[in-house]
Amino acid sequence: MGMLEEVETGTSPAPQRVLLFGPHGIGKSTWPSKAPSPIYIQTEDGLGEIDCAKFPLAATLKEVTDAIKALYTEEHEYKTLVVDTCDWLERLIHAEVCRSKMVESIDDIGYGKGYGFAVGYWKQLLDGLSALRKKRKMMMILLAHADIQRFENPETDPYDRYVPRLHKKSSAMVQEWCDEVLFANWRVHAKKTEGDFGKVRIRGIGTGQRVIHTVERPTHLAKSRIVLPEELPLEWSAFAECLSEGHL
Repeated sequence: MGMLEEVETGTSPAPQRVLLFGPHGIGKSTWPSKAPSPIYIQTEDGLGEIDCAKFPLAATLKEVTDAIKALYTEEHEYKTLVVDTCDWLERLIHAEVCRSKMVESIDDIGYGKGYGFAVGYWKQLLDGLSALRKKRKMMMILLAHADIQRFENPETDPYDRYVPRLHKKSSAMVQEWCDEVLFANWRVHAKKTEGDFGKVRIRGIGTGQRVIHTVERPTHLAKSRIVLPEELPLEWSAFAECLSEGHL
């Protein structure tokens, strides 16, 4: 059979791989609890008030990988895997790097090599999640806290923006693996007022509304491989309405 006879056409939807990041307390953990039959791998203790299926709190990287293996090898009815959260998972990865290299801190490994070793563990984890997604047809949802980092844009002056709270090497790999990178935040409006001596003051005014940003802007990272509105309410139903059956 020639190579041209193996060419495929059309689309082949698969369960989505989503990274949702945002500030502490906005409702990241609650959001995927309404996804189809979710189960959580928890690396931080924050699910006490959420009625969901979850593995015991993972204290080591091995406990995380064992949970993934169990979902891969054992029969179950779960349709969505939630990792809560990636930044606490990265702490377990760094601890494993330190254990394997017999150092106290990952920074004790010179020239930033420790973070390179961490990327290797991330790759193994993502490969495991990919295998699980393919075999069990499970959606993957990764949660992360947000951090503010300086972005050196070669086309403009540097500016700050929200990014996932991960080391830049690991963050790049996770973002590339995911189909969607979504940023959740409170909606804030800027209001100008005139102060003393004609000085203009700008205040941020919050409405209490929580939104998901799906498109990258100077203020934040985001992306989507499917067509999504630029903003969505932070409600699972709003996101699910945008997905075809094969993406769930």
